Amino acid sequence: MLTGAMYDDLTSELVEARKRTVMLTGEYNDSFGQPQAAREAILRRLLRSVGTGCHFEPTFRCEFGFNITVGDRFYANFDCVLLDGGGITIGDDVLFGPRVGIYTSNHAIDPDERAAGGCYAKPVTIGHRVWVGGDVTINQGVTIGDGSIVGSGSVVTRPVPAGVIVAGNPARVLRKITEADRTGFRGSSS
Repeated sequence: MLTGAMYDDLTSELVEARKRTVMLTGEYNDSFGQPQAAREAILRRLLRSVGTGCHFEPTFRCEFGFNITVGDRFYANFDCVLLDGGGITIGDDVLFGPRVGIYTSNHAIDPDERAAGGCYAKPVTIGHRVWVGGDVTINQGVTIGDGSIVGSGSVVTRPVPAGVIVAGNPARVLRKITEADRTGFRGSSS
């Protein structure tokens, strides 16, 4: 899957891996309200790598989990779906709005190959300090640069540079993020 070549999505190994993942994401979602350390322990059994302060609101779903790396202080709002056949890497201090979906796998274009389980996957990489708004779809092969914002409802089909705001379907750069965007806010931890 991680090579980008066609693979058989219907193999017993992948079907079993999905079942395991459904059980673990269910366990994680059911742990809502428990201490952060207990919830992160479940994520460590599910995902390839998890930083500190990682939190998914219910419900979180992923396809395999073992192809997902999440940095420190990550937050995903309600109903996050990560289909990780091609691999998903998420940096530090990343925020997801509700109903964000990342889809690294795609079915074969040819209908006979598609019916036979043919799929291919490409990785998605999200840099540090990125904010992804609600109802955003991120398609396979996309990289989002550090500090960027993806506006709500966007469909991201191509790479996003660092330090910009993108929006639309397909998402396109609206403008750079500049010093004029600073308000002076420092938060209670400053």
